[in-house]
Amino acid sequence: MKAVVVNQEANGVEVVDHALPQVGEGQALVKVEYCGVCHTDLHVANGDFGKVPGRILGHEGIGVVTEIADDVTSLKVGDRVSIAWFFEGCGYCEYCTTGRETLCRSVKNAGYSVDGGMSEYVVVTADYAVKVPEGLDPAQASSITCAGVTTYKAIKEGGAAPGQWIAVFGVGGLGNLAVQYAKKVFNAHVVAIDVNDDKLELAKEVGADIIINANKVEDVTALIQEKTGGCHSACVTAVSKVAFNQAVDSVRAGGKVVAVGLPSEYMELSIVKTVLDGIQVIGSLVGTRKDLEEAFQFGAEGLVVPVVQKRPVDDAPAVFSEMAAGTIQGRMVLDFTGETV
Repeated sequence: MKAVVVNQEANGVEVVDHALPQVGEGQALVKVEYCGVCHTDLHVANGDFGKVPGRILGHEGIGVVTEIADDVTSLKVGDRVSIAWFFEGCGYCEYCTTGRETLCRSVKNAGYSVDGGMSEYVVVTADYAVKVPEGLDPAQASSITCAGVTTYKAIKEGGAAPGQWIAVFGVGGLGNLAVQYAKKVFNAHVVAIDVNDDKLELAKEVGADIIINANKVEDVTALIQEKTGGCHSACVTAVSKVAFNQAVDSVRAGGKVVAVGLPSEYMELSIVKTVLDGIQVIGSLVGTRKDLEEAFQFGAEGLVVPVVQKRPVDDAPAVFSEMAAGTIQGRMVLDFTGETV
């Protein structure tokens, strides 16, 4: 079968002919339809989290179950399911049993510690594959599987409420969905901040009340404070230390800054401001199975519409190069529907 893997130098990707996976106890075989390309995939391909040459990438996979193990009761053949970053937890630690399963210390992550969804077929742990509701386009569902659930959870972590102001720093593939969840699910007001006018215009189209090009404004945080009185929360999807620092200065007293992007830097945080203004800085990692179920449902109801562009599987190396260059609008999705073993 065709698969997109980390190359042997662990500094990029290649498309290879790979052996078909075999179903084991508690597992299901999924025929992949679409798999989105996430910035985390780029990190994995470049060895930023540790080198994994030969690993099949992808954690925004959507496909249809074609085979299940004899002991599987949670899925049936024909179900459309996810292949997500949170691939499997231990099921019994303090995190798994208290609704924080993504923090499990024994977690398996698709496309990093186990083979992911950028292949014609993939084996999933049946109890951890989330079903895709009827009426949700599978290509759009692929984007929700990571970008959608990640930003949905981040907006929730920020304590979003109707009428509040939420700042979204970075409105690419993740940030565009953050704008939509904040505006259309939580009924909040949204400030979108980026350095790309095209991405900002798209953010405006999907609901942002205010758009700011950080390269064209002398003081981003002063402008946000002036326009909103300080945001109640900020969601940072940008891969930029500057954006994280600006987010802290953009919220009002008692505000929350939710960190999502993964720049390989340290943010600067004034201890005095943090204490005196009661600022909370929160790390938010993807979402649980329940979060994904909810995020899928909002997509099925048409409240959130991911902006996706389908690309042939053989375009994968080019897509990764475009992502590294920052030229991608919305989400690139690899199309496996025309591939045959």
